[in-house]
Amino acid sequence: MDSPLETDLESSSDRPRVEEYMTQDVATVSADETVGAVAKRIIESEDHNGFPVTDGRRVEGFVSARDLLLKDPDTPLFRVMSEELIVAHPEMKVTDAARVILRSGIQKLPVVDDAGNLVGIISNADVIRSQIERATPEKVGKLKRTLETIHDIEAAEERRTVSLADLTPTQSTVYADELEGREYELERGLAEPLVVIDNGGDLLLADGHHRVMAARRAGIEEMDAYVIVLPGRIDLGMARTARKEGLETLADVDIVDYARHPLVEATERLTDE
Repeated sequence: MDSPLETDLESSSDRPRVEEYMTQDVATVSADETVGAVAKRIIESEDHNGFPVTDGRRVEGFVSARDLLLKDPDTPLFRVMSEELIVAHPEMKVTDAARVILRSGIQKLPVVDDAGNLVGIISNADVIRSQIERATPEKVGKLKRTLETIHDIEAAEERRTVSLADLTPTQSTVYADELEGREYELERGLAEPLVVIDNGGDLLLADGHHRVMAARRAGIEEMDAYVIVLPGRIDLGMARTARKEGLETLADVDIVDYARHPLVEATERLTDE
């Protein structure tokens, strides 16, 4: 369960843009490649079920696994690819891209610049990621102002690398399924900074528990963080909550497998009766 301050952080009104969450290193294919060759790439890949079809940086179409079904392996892609292409712009709001993805039924949108050149790709998974554990300067500023108002202080803000072993968690549980998404981000260098409060030398993790736990499982010892530095040790509500729940290190955080969540188990028992 998130702390009140974390919940307040998530209500920030800043709107993420496509360029913040798109994948810039895009795998593409050319129109003269064959159905068989591209089908083989899709089968061997864990991440791709289709590719933008490009000529240089110019997008000519998109080919999905469905487009390749029952086609002769020697058929060139330009005969089977979709040319009625739906694309996104880097400055487009992620929420708008989400609407396009939802209404069109496609899973990925090529992202093109004003000149029509391919600069990235955004997927439905990226859209979901944009709404989870977002660490932005606006969120950090809001937390800083909240702390200053509540405790009548002036705090400082820094960007630094923090050791995970030095962090005190303020959230007692994380979810196994969400950890998979955070691990995906870490593997691809997409993880956002943590939000940490330096309370007289004690480093309280205010935002980013799933990122931290995923990093810990991956053997990562340090992470980038926005750090709000308080002028001295203050009796913070989140610190009291951490003490009450016995949270001293990341080892005290429980990983909950949603498939065995008590509510799900209760529901299954009811439906079996």
